[in-house]
Amino acid sequence: MSRAVFLPGATIGVLGGGQLGRMLALEARRMGYRCLVLDAAADAPAAQVADGCIVAPLDDVEAARELARRSDVVTFEWENADVDALRKLEDIVPLRPGPGVLEIAQHRLLEKDTARKIGLPTAEYRAVRSREDLRRAVDEIGAPSVLKTVRGGYDGRGQARIRTRADIEGAFRELGGGEVELILEEWIRFRLEISVICARAPGGEIRTYPISENVHRAGILESTVAPARIPDAVATEARRMGEAFAEEIELVGLLAVEMFVGEDDSLRVNEIAPRPHNSGHYTWEACSVSQFEQHIRAVCGLPLGAPELLRPAAMINLLGDEVGTGLGRGGVVGALRQPSVALHLYGKGEARPGRKMGHLTALADTPGAALEAARAAKDALLRG
Repeated sequence: MSRAVFLPGATIGVLGGGQLGRMLALEARRMGYRCLVLDAAADAPAAQVADGCIVAPLDDVEAARELARRSDVVTFEWENADVDALRKLEDIVPLRPGPGVLEIAQHRLLEKDTARKIGLPTAEYRAVRSREDLRRAVDEIGAPSVLKTVRGGYDGRGQARIRTRADIEGAFRELGGGEVELILEEWIRFRLEISVICARAPGGEIRTYPISENVHRAGILESTVAPARIPDAVATEARRMGEAFAEEIELVGLLAVEMFVGEDDSLRVNEIAPRPHNSGHYTWEACSVSQFEQHIRAVCGLPLGAPELLRPAAMINLLGDEVGTGLGRGGVVGALRQPSVALHLYGKGEARPGRKMGHLTALADTPGAALEAARAAKDALLRG
């Protein structure tokens, strides 16, 4: 594995121009790096603040080659790029994380197989390629269970719940069964959901953020608090599991590992994302080094920062059906009357239901108080 170091003044190529790329670019510019983005939209959130944008679909191989030629190192804010195409770029530029990491993150079966390989617990699961496979899997795993597409799908998309055997046929058809790979997963009854976000440098150094606690609504992250309100022993084990996954896949960059915490405080790995993560947005205000700076440090081969939590924090997402674009809303004044609240808007010109348009972060003496402040700020924003 290359341990090349890229110093300020180098160009970081970013595949994807969404809000994660935007925040990466802002931190990169602060640190003295240039940032070049590949995205289909010239006015994508990251393109608005980057030094340049190659306007092309994310699966355009020639555009990806151009990004590689014009960059010193390439990273990702979107992990569904064509892995085979990316492997062809490795002769041009270092890719961090590498295509092998993306291959695992893109495929729910590989993801869970990797976790099981290193002894990390997951929900029970079965591969599904036919109706017969699905019926057999439901017999073995039971119902309720959840059927998911193996590839694609996020924020609750690409999945269907099977409450009884009567749901099998409808779920299979809904997800394109027979045409795409599917996976059936055991339905986990959990007390709460958490994220472990860790960074790994080319030389193997790992730094892990305080564990965050997440609440989802309709499959979309609604809020995060840090530190998670879990026993110290559970946090220690969650950190060990996240770091073990990062080591196994030889990550260079940032990895978010989402986990379920059971009523008995048992842990199960749910899914991974090898990039900055929505549940880590709190780190911008609340930690000594943000997840975005840490990712840049890792992919550029710099020493990692100590991700210390300066104060307990909460983050709440702002969705398109709630705030529109967020621009020009008089409620911003009321929201920012909460003295510890920070507002982030992503510059998206079109608001759609469920689309993440921005977020609010609040700091306080406890995670609960921070969440109350963030909620109060959101209420004020929506009233305006």
